[in-house]
Amino acid sequence: MKKVISTDKAPAAIGPYSQAIEANGFVFASGQIPVNPATGEIPEGIEAQARQAMENVVNLLAAAGTTAENVVKTSVFIKDMNDFGKVNAIYAEYFKEECPARACVEVARLPKDVLVEVEAIAVK
Repeated sequence: MKKVISTDKAPAAIGPYSQAIEANGFVFASGQIPVNPATGEIPEGIEAQARQAMENVVNLLAAAGTTAENVVKTSVFIKDMNDFGKVNAIYAEYFKEECPARACVEVARLPKDVLVEVEAIAVK
């Protein structure tokens, strides 16, 4: 059985998908782009965008009743692999010990032409 998770503390879905789904003790968070859910604005620069994307992930996990400490896998999509170090530094603020498994790939384009998107899978 699955349960749809949604919150106004993360950007609303901009297509036919859910912000997150809970199933069998796992939470599958859709990719979060760096849109401020309160204003709809996208911050400037890779560090600010990485931080906003991570905040959106954390807020979505909280709505599902879990935390960053329970994340087991992430995928990070970045526009420019030259920003890897900057994104990694922000990412490390959220995952300090027992870090999740992760993929990080450079992509040609992301929704709204943002610089980074982060998705996560967590346990409850």
